[in-house]
Amino acid sequence: MPTDLSNGYVKSNFSNHIATIEFFHPQSNSLPLKILDELAQAIHYAGNDDESRVIVLRSAGEKAFCAGASFDELASIQDADQGLKFFSGFAHVINAMRTCPKFIITRVHGKCVGGGVGLVAASDYAIATEQAEVKLSELGIGIGPFVVGPAVERRIGVSAFSQLAIDAGMWRSAQWAGRKGLFAEVHGLAAGMDESISNLCNTLTHSSPAAMAEMKKIFWKGTENWDQLLLERAAVSGRLVLSAFTRNAIEKFKSKK
Repeated sequence: MPTDLSNGYVKSNFSNHIATIEFFHPQSNSLPLKILDELAQAIHYAGNDDESRVIVLRSAGEKAFCAGASFDELASIQDADQGLKFFSGFAHVINAMRTCPKFIITRVHGKCVGGGVGLVAASDYAIATEQAEVKLSELGIGIGPFVVGPAVERRIGVSAFSQLAIDAGMWRSAQWAGRKGLFAEVHGLAAGMDESISNLCNTLTHSSPAAMAEMKKIFWKGTENWDQLLLERAAVSGRLVLSAFTRNAIEKFKSKK
């Protein structure tokens, strides 16, 4: 069930063998820990639902797809344990997507930042509009894309990942993301994107669930250590977020809002 709109929500809809998971947060679909936890739970549930054969991950609204980590929550972290707990939220979502036996199609309708890029990279097929620019902004506030990094690197390669991570202030176009493999398709209009998602879902709902589950295992081969790896990366971010550099950067960002 949706949570209070002021705190955002995660909600799931099951229809015609398609599980649609939608998340929302009033701050440009940012990701506080509550949303991350609910996303991981929703993906686990849909993955284990015998009636669902494919999952569509989307966010609400028509502007940003996802603004990444919640700056309010980042600013409230007081010690390394709290930092680990928060960034582990991203680890749990990515690992839920990785181990889910169903293909996850992600609908990317607008700008995508930081942890949002990680969600797209951890999906099995992403379909976007031309408005879906991407950026890994973490270095700009004194941390880095440590938790989402393995998923992004796996999807687009070391070179493209390092370009995004190093130039943390630069938006890359949807066409760039498409060329690098982050997006499987880029459409000029949302209508075209949605039609393509509908067509793909229709095809997959008529495909063999067992075959798709085996294909997914093959696609994700070599990531078996991510349960531990992503938590180790979360601990790194959890320590760095406590630095004076990051505190000042977050306050500067919030003061501009």
